[in-house]
Amino acid sequence: MPAFIGVTTGDRVSGKSYQSMASSPVVSHRRGLVYIAITATAWGTGGAAAAMLYPISGLGAVSVSFWRFLGGAVLLGLAWPFLRRGAGLWKQFTAAPVRLVVTGVGLAVYQTAYFAAVGAAGVAVATVVTLGSGPVLIAIGSRIWMGERLGRAGAVIMATSLTGLVLLVFGGEATSGADSVLGIGMALLSAFGYAGTTLLNRAMSSAQDANPIGNAVIGFVVGSLCLLPLALAAGILPGPEDLGLTVVLLVYLGVGPSALAYALFFLGLTSVKANTAAVIALVEPLAAAVIGVALLHERLSPTAIAGGLLLLGAVVVLAVGSKPAEVSLPPPTEKPSG
Repeated sequence: MPAFIGVTTGDRVSGKSYQSMASSPVVSHRRGLVYIAITATAWGTGGAAAAMLYPISGLGAVSVSFWRFLGGAVLLGLAWPFLRRGAGLWKQFTAAPVRLVVTGVGLAVYQTAYFAAVGAAGVAVATVVTLGSGPVLIAIGSRIWMGERLGRAGAVIMATSLTGLVLLVFGGEATSGADSVLGIGMALLSAFGYAGTTLLNRAMSSAQDANPIGNAVIGFVVGSLCLLPLALAAGILPGPEDLGLTVVLLVYLGVGPSALAYALFFLGLTSVKANTAAVIALVEPLAAAVIGVALLHERLSPTAIAGGLLLLGAVVVLAVGSKPAEVSLPPPTEKPSG
């Protein structure tokens, strides 16, 4: 079991042991990269699951997002007693309520706006605008607020990965929805939600009492509460037809692309820079394309295949050459002896 964010506190912490804990990332850099890659792959399966769910359940994007968030909150909440390290959920929430509420709202905005963008402008446009804008916004934000430099090599890798993304998504017979302007606007809103959530949780990784699993639990609870009134208005219960398959798909969305994915994503952010994580997360459309070919019998054009290879190559180069993010902890409080 990996170590989680936070410093185990007792009556006294020696300077040497504290420095050792403060200088070591919560998870190793390599493990953090793997966690984020697994996260992106899990997110890639979510699109296929949602595509199967919509026609049989009668649920809209908001209701599906609500059940997904609620499932993630329940599953991680049940696992919390076994994963807990350091402060409890309430103490963690009261230590940074604004940031955690914004995280939950950001998750809700990111997911729901993306689904709305798909409906308005089509999958291709929504994917490219959301996942293409996200890394750029994160690179700008991480430079301004956290001093993370992208560097010339990083900029080249990001440009290469975004080029691969465009070729992968538009390399086939891409279709667009009836309202591209609205769809692009919703996709940009989704990108801002994704970027804000990533930056906030990267920033929170340096907090002494923060636990990334706790961040995910609280984020899902807040997101569920935000989506509940909208889901009630849109119709929160699925139809009776194919109810068994509907429940299976909803449970999977709560387990894979939600509880597991976001827990690993927030853990990965404790040792991986935000802009690096954003580029590695571009594995998501690549995973979705592979699933489409393997399970849905879709075909990729040579251009799309070339784009996928370009994207994969950029991610591999970045992962091999990236350096761990610095995790800064507050200085220890000295207690008088005697």
